[in-house]
Amino acid sequence: MKELQVTEHALVFPCQGESLVGVLHLPTVPLETSIVIVVGGPQYRIGSHRQFVSLARAMAAQGHAVLRFDVRGMGDSTGASRSFEQITRDIAAAVDEISQRVPLARRIVLWGLCDGASAALLYLHEVRDARVRGLCLLNPWVRSDESLARTHLRHYYLRRLAQRDFWAKLLRGRITSAAVAELARKVRDASRSVRSSSGPSAPFQRRMAQAWREFSGSVLLLLSADDYTAKEFAEQVQADPAWKGVLQRSGVSVRWVDANHTFSEPAARAALHEHTLAWLRATC
Repeated sequence: MKELQVTEHALVFPCQGESLVGVLHLPTVPLETSIVIVVGGPQYRIGSHRQFVSLARAMAAQGHAVLRFDVRGMGDSTGASRSFEQITRDIAAAVDEISQRVPLARRIVLWGLCDGASAALLYLHEVRDARVRGLCLLNPWVRSDESLARTHLRHYYLRRLAQRDFWAKLLRGRITSAAVAELARKVRDASRSVRSSSGPSAPFQRRMAQAWREFSGSVLLLLSADDYTAKEFAEQVQADPAWKGVLQRSGVSVRWVDANHTFSEPAARAALHEHTLAWLRATC
C-alpha cells in the first residue's frame, strides 16, 4: 500500500478539570478506523526507545489517524499521577478527542502495552464504548502473587528440576535451605491459585476477563517469547476459569513474537509493526 502524507499536530484537551497533552498523526485522507495508543505507567506518549512514535507514524502512513497522549500526572499532562486502574476517564477523553478531530473515522482501535493493554480492557468494562471496534494488546498485565508464583514454577523451577547439575548440587549440600523453602513456597502459592480459581480472583483481572468476553470486536494479542509478563498472561488464561476460551473465540488473533517486553530490538520492533499493520489491513 502506498504511504500517505501525514501531518502531526500537538493537542491539549480536557479531562475532569485537567489538561491532557497529545500528538495526533493525521493522514491526508484518513481511513474509517483511528487508533488511540493507551500508555501505561510510569510512561509517557513517546514510549520506550520511541516505540509509540515510530508505530504511530507507521500506522498513519497506512491511512489511520493515531493519537498518542499523556494521561493525567504523566509527561506534559496536568494532575495527580494514578495507576492503570484509574485512567478510564483519560482514555474516554482521548477517544472523544480523536472522534471530534477525525469525524470520518467511525471506528476506534485501542492499542496498549502491558498495563496500557490492561487499562484498555478496564475502560471497556466500565464504559462499554460502542465506538471501540478493535483492540491491539501487547503483553497484558495480570500480575498477582499467585500468577507470578505459577509462572516462575512452570518456566524456571520445573526446568531447573530437570537439570542434572541441580540434583548434583542438592546431593552435595550446595543447595541452601532458603532455596528449597522458596521452591516450596512457589509450589504452595501456585497450587492455591489453581484450587481457588473458581472463586473471586483479583478485581482488575476479573474485570479484564469480563470485558474481553463481552467485546464483540476484533482483538490482536501479541505476546513476547522472552517476557515473564507475557508468560504470566498465558498462565492466567489457562488457570483461571474466568478467562477460559477467550483466545479461541472468533475475531481473536494471537501471535508470539521473538521479543522482550518492549520489543526493543530492531527485528522485534519491525515484527511488531508488521503484525499490527497486517491485522489492521485484514480487520479494519
